[in-house]
Amino acid sequence: MSFFGFGQSVEVEILLNDAESRKRAEHKTEDGKKEKYFLFYDGETVSGKVSLALKNPNKRLEHQGIKIEFIGQIELYYDRGNHHEFVSLVKDLARPGEITQSQAFDFEFTHVEKPYESYTGQNVKLRYFLRATISRRLNDVVKEMDIVVHTLSTYPELNSSIKMEVGIEDCLHIEFEYNKSKYHLKDVIVGKIYFLLVRIKIKHMEIDIIKRETTGTGPNVYHENDTIAKYEIMDGAPVRGTTEGTGHQWKWSSPISTELVLNWGESIPIRLFLAGYELTPTMRDINKKFSVRYYLNLVLIDEEERRYFKQQEVVLWRKGDIVRKSMSHQAAIASQRFEGTASLGEVRTPSQLSDNNSRQ
Repeated sequence: MSFFGFGQSVEVEILLNDAESRKRAEHKTEDGKKEKYFLFYDGETVSGKVSLALKNPNKRLEHQGIKIEFIGQIELYYDRGNHHEFVSLVKDLARPGEITQSQAFDFEFTHVEKPYESYTGQNVKLRYFLRATISRRLNDVVKEMDIVVHTLSTYPELNSSIKMEVGIEDCLHIEFEYNKSKYHLKDVIVGKIYFLLVRIKIKHMEIDIIKRETTGTGPNVYHENDTIAKYEIMDGAPVRGTTEGTGHQWKWSSPISTELVLNWGESIPIRLFLAGYELTPTMRDINKKFSVRYYLNLVLIDEEERRYFKQQEVVLWRKGDIVRKSMSHQAAIASQRFEGTASLGEVRTPSQLSDNNSRQ
């Protein structure tokens, strides 16, 4: 990188101390592609070196100071000129002067609080990054390196089941039941569906997982709905009939078999595995800028193409079941104690973790 023919060209590189051992995680970029970044958790120390390599050792590089920053920021795509920083840490690496040879500067941000999960959505991006800056009179030299942060949650103390009814008077009565209302990202949604009354011809039924991203406040609120998963329950109308010795029954074609027979009042099982889908934890009112919520959406379509909907919110959370040796003591405590007293979605700060450790 040269500066209008003046001064010296320099290559800047940010290197993490534990780069060889630290886990990487895939994360979606703005253009929809997936890239791997170093993975961090709340409370972990971020340390490394800023390496400066002079391209021409016969010339000096004058500067007004060298620094590195650790930044967490939210960018709303409709307001790209304003970056909302919720974490901003700075370390000065060198005072104003000149560099005559290639060298490296050590840095360390100890037990950094990272309160939110990294996220790239339709209208908003939450990112964490390191930024090294060489201040110069004409043009600063800037190098950035993004990282990914995952937030670990505890097991929910209360996790009640969900019951939903879909009904049209004298025409339709269907009951749904799900085993719980809060699921971790690798969980399985287990449920049952009861056909109690069917007098309309249903040709299709499915359950969708809907992600709803909400950005902005007041009159400038934007909602983006994205269908993450579809689970087909039936294809073809259930037909009430009788079979000797069994009483009333429903019959319909299903994804599993060409015809499925069910006694009146009995249930069909539902098992929806979440591990195969691109999901994030539920995010509510993040820094008063955006939210991400998930819903189970029941869809029924009759033979006249009329659609019936029933929607229920569920909470998704990231299970803290893996502890890496390279994690700091505070982050290790956070991931190991997911059966502790913290509520679902609560992120423990380093001071809280230290207090918990001192009480043991």
